[in-house]
Amino acid sequence: MASAGVVDLIVCGAAGRMGRRITALAYQDPRFRIIGATEAAASPALGEDCGRVAGVEPLGVGITAGLATVEADAGTVCLDFTNAEASLENMQHASEKGLAIVVGSSGMSAEQKEQAEALAAGMPTLIAANVSRGVAVLSELVEAAVKMLDGDFDCEIVELHHNQKKDSPSGTALALAERAAVAAGGSPQDDLVLTRQGMVGPRRSGEIGVVALRGGDSAGEHTVMLAGNGERIELTHRATSRDCLALGALSAAAWLAGKPAGLYSMRDVLSGT
Repeated sequence: MASAGVVDLIVCGAAGRMGRRITALAYQDPRFRIIGATEAAASPALGEDCGRVAGVEPLGVGITAGLATVEADAGTVCLDFTNAEASLENMQHASEKGLAIVVGSSGMSAEQKEQAEALAAGMPTLIAANVSRGVAVLSELVEAAVKMLDGDFDCEIVELHHNQKKDSPSGTALALAERAAVAAGGSPQDDLVLTRQGMVGPRRSGEIGVVALRGGDSAGEHTVMLAGNGERIELTHRATSRDCLALGALSAAAWLAGKPAGLYSMRDVLSGT
């Protein structure tokens, strides 16, 4: 049982890049106590101390195979940065155990998103393609700008990530495009354009182009361009390390602890309500 005011955490995907940084930063933060850490059944990190794996002092918490193996009190917050399929499985286990969960996995299909939203009704759940507080602010600015410009400016989005990223475009770029489409009164299903090649003709009014670049070790850059006649606005977020994501995830966990069951977003975290 955690001390009063301390949030118990379970890190899912504890040996991954995000899991290691979440563990290391939570170790330094008196608001949190890590009581569980999980990995895939085939992970070589199984049985290892999650603190040692993260490069900090041993925490006395071994990495186990999946959330079903972790004993936790109701109200404990899971931080899930695995993959779409594993996240859905972890959400199911979290719901059964009465836990809260922050899901930062990207690459969910439309069907998987529907499943995740259905599961969220049974527990406090925050799902975000990007849990960086800076990206959350960028999303708010994009919505406000698109509404103020009232469709007079064309919206295009460019993202850059490291050469090992598996999904394309990034979940963050798609979320920004969807936010812009809704703000413009359009439809994300109809207005997003992910490829342009050959004689595509003039740009259709209302469409939102999304371009993905891959190279080097970039932790993530997203630029939303609003192009008008004789002028252009560019709103950019650059992640210089994954710490912005880990810190955002911990902020989300601290906010989510003790909330009623339901689906939340980083917008709720920013509002502080």
